[in-house]
Amino acid sequence: WFAFCRRPGEPPLENGFLPYLGCALQFGANPLKFLREKQKQHGHIFTCRIAGNYIHFLTDPFSYHSLIRHGKHLDWKKFHFATSAKAFGHGSIDPMEGNTTENFHQTFIRTLQGNALDPLTEAMMENLQYVMLQSRTSELQPHMWVTEGLYAFCCRVMFESGFLTLFGTEFNASHDKNLLKQETERAHILNALENFKEFDKIFPALVAGLPIHLFKSAHSARERLGEALLHKNLLKRNKLSELVTLRMFLNDTLSNFDDKEKAKTHVAVLWASQANTIPATFWSLFYLIKSPEAIRAATEEVQSTLESAGEEISLDGKNISLNRKQLDNMPVLDSIIKEAMRLSSASMTFRVAKEDFTLHLEQEFYNIRRDDVVALYPQLLHFDPEIYDDPLTFKYNRYLDENGGEKTDFYRNGRKLKYYYMPFGTGIAKCPGRLFAVHEIKLFLTLILSYFEIELVDSNVQCPTLDQSRAGLGILQPTNDVDFRYRLKFL
Repeated sequence: WFAFCRRPGEPPLENGFLPYLGCALQFGANPLKFLREKQKQHGHIFTCRIAGNYIHFLTDPFSYHSLIRHGKHLDWKKFHFATSAKAFGHGSIDPMEGNTTENFHQTFIRTLQGNALDPLTEAMMENLQYVMLQSRTSELQPHMWVTEGLYAFCCRVMFESGFLTLFGTEFNASHDKNLLKQETERAHILNALENFKEFDKIFPALVAGLPIHLFKSAHSARERLGEALLHKNLLKRNKLSELVTLRMFLNDTLSNFDDKEKAKTHVAVLWASQANTIPATFWSLFYLIKSPEAIRAATEEVQSTLESAGEEISLDGKNISLNRKQLDNMPVLDSIIKEAMRLSSASMTFRVAKEDFTLHLEQEFYNIRRDDVVALYPQLLHFDPEIYDDPLTFKYNRYLDENGGEKTDFYRNGRKLKYYYMPFGTGIAKCPGRLFAVHEIKLFLTLILSYFEIELVDSNVQCPTLDQSRAGLGILQPTNDVDFRYRLKFL
C-alpha cells in the first residue's frame, strides 16, 4: 500500500520489481553502482524498498551532519541490538526489553578507549610477537623462505593474538615454558578460528534475517565458540582483558541470561573484534607489499620510531614494546591503513525513525515516517573522484600533508568536507573499538617490517576483487587469497 499512499514531502521512491524484496537483488549485486544510478536519477536523497523495509539513502556528504543533528528522532541502537540477537543467538540486549540494564556502548567505550587502551595495546604487542616468532621457532629457520596465503597468514596471526589479548591464556607465556601446554592452547585457538570462519561465512545471511538453522555447520560452529567462552571456562584463564572481565561481571549481575546466552554475548565480542580487523590487516599488508615507495617510507618510520623509543630488534626472545603515544605518532602507517580501508570498506550507517518527523537537509526538507530507516553508504564518498583524485588507485601518502603529518583537508566542489573518511561509522554509534583496531594493525605492520623480509610470490599479481556479499557490514574480504613468502631478516 505504501507505493499508493505517498504523502507530500517524502523522498522519491524506488519500489523495485519484486514483491517484498523490492530493490534487494539489484542493491545486493553491486550497492555502489545501484546507489550511483539512483543518485543520478533522483538527486541526493531517495527511498528504496529493500526486503520489506523502506530505506532513505542520504548521499550528499554535506548533509551527513543533518542525520547526526536529528539524534532525538532517530534510534541507532534498535537495529544493532536486533542484529546482535539474531546473529549470535542471545536474548535481546536492549535494556528496554528487560533482560539486562547494562549500557553496552558505555561498557565498550570504557574498556576500549582512553587509559584502557594502554594495557590492551601492550598485551597485543606481546601476543603478536609470541604468535609470529616465539611459537613458531621450528618453522622459522634462518635464511629459509616460508610461503603462505597472505589472507590465511593475517587471519591466523591476528585471530590468535587478538584471542589471547581479549580472552587471556591458559598458561603464562613468559614463565611457563611447557611446550606441550603451549601447543595444546594453540590447537584450541586455531580450532576456534576454523569455527569462527565457518560462522562468519553466513553472517550476511543472518543479518538479512535468515534463521541459523538453515546452516547446519555454521550453527554447530557458533555453538562450539559459545562453549569455549562459557564463564566457567573463561575463569580458568590468566590475563583476561578488562573488557571481558567487566562484561562477565555485568552479565552475572545485571542480566538474567543463562550461561549459554552469556557465552554468546562473548561470541559477539569475539566477532566484533575480528571480522573487520582481519580483512583490514590483509588489505594494509597487501597494498604495502605492492608499493615499493610505501614499504620504503613505512620502514623508515618504523626504524626511527623504534630508535627514538630505545628499542632494539633481536631474535633472542626479547620483545620490542611501543606505547600508545609512540603508535599515535606514526603518520605514514596511519595513512597506509586509512588508504587500504578507504579502498575496502563498505560499511553502512543506519538510523531508525522513532516517530514521524521532518528531516532538514541543507537546502530542502523531507518527511520521514516512524520505523523507516535512514542510511548512509560511505563508499559513495570514499570513491568520489571529486574528493579523491583517481579514487581506485592506492596512494600510500593520500592522508599525509606536505609536512608529512596527518592530512585532514578534503574538498568537494571547492567546499571543505567535515566527513571524508568513514569506515567506522559516525556520530554516537561510531565503532568504539576503532582506536584499538588501528593500533593492532600498526603493531602487526611494525613487527612484519622489523623482523621479516616479505615479497609476493608473483610480483605482478592482480589486486583481488572485493567480496560484495558483505556490503554494509564493514571491511570487505578479498574473493581470493594471494601467495606471499617471508623469512626472518639477518639481524
